[in-house]
Amino acid sequence: MTPDTGLSCDVRPSPNHNERVGVLRPDILLLHYTGMGTAEEALERLTSPDAEVSSHYLVHEDGRIVQMVAEKRRAWHAGRGSWRGKGDINSRSIGIEIVNGGHVAGLPPFSDTQIEAVIALCRDCVTRHGIEPHRVLAHSDIAPDRKEDPGEHFPWDRLFFAGVGHMVRPSPIRGGRFLSIGDEGAPVEAYRQLLAAYGYGIEGGGRFDEATRLATIAFQRHFRPERVDGVADVSTVETLHRLLSALPRSPFET
Repeated sequence: MTPDTGLSCDVRPSPNHNERVGVLRPDILLLHYTGMGTAEEALERLTSPDAEVSSHYLVHEDGRIVQMVAEKRRAWHAGRGSWRGKGDINSRSIGIEIVNGGHVAGLPPFSDTQIEAVIALCRDCVTRHGIEPHRVLAHSDIAPDRKEDPGEHFPWDRLFFAGVGHMVRPSPIRGGRFLSIGDEGAPVEAYRQLLAAYGYGIEGGGRFDEATRLATIAFQRHFRPERVDGVADVSTVETLHRLLSALPRSPFET
């Protein structure tokens, strides 16, 4: 396999891939942490036929990049999930695993060298495939009920200021009305509609249920990481409004 990226890159092929289904090219860039003890353990798992998981790339703590699956192929990294009403995220995405112990290891910091390599790889991928900034996502965004990665300590702001991803300045945390588990009514329904409008897999309804709480946690991890509690406080709702306002208009809108 020849690397797809022009960056310095090692190759360690994984057998765990198949054809993309129903898409001409990937339109999502999905970021993960490995959540394992060592980089080698993660690499062994991502390339083991018994594990039946893989990713297109892995970025080591020292910035080394490894490609395991060709970008034209469907790597098995996302699992069950959805974004903007579309499932089979594996078919429509490029997956990047970032070596980090994750929540089970107490969320160790990502190294500067590693993040610089992640930024370079992301910029390369989104440029070559025309992936829009608001479709550079966390694993937790597309599967809030199952996944936490890359976690609330991942420096999305550094990526954004380097030209990768979508972000606004989070609204300050302060008092005021908030919504939480068990609440019902029109304000909850409106909030759920906002989450769905951005892309989260929330169906209609006016009850702040467990799915709403988990989607709120995923949103906070990515866009308002100062407090990750699953409560739709004023800061969370305002930040979500700002993100929606900053989205590009569809060419089909009038």
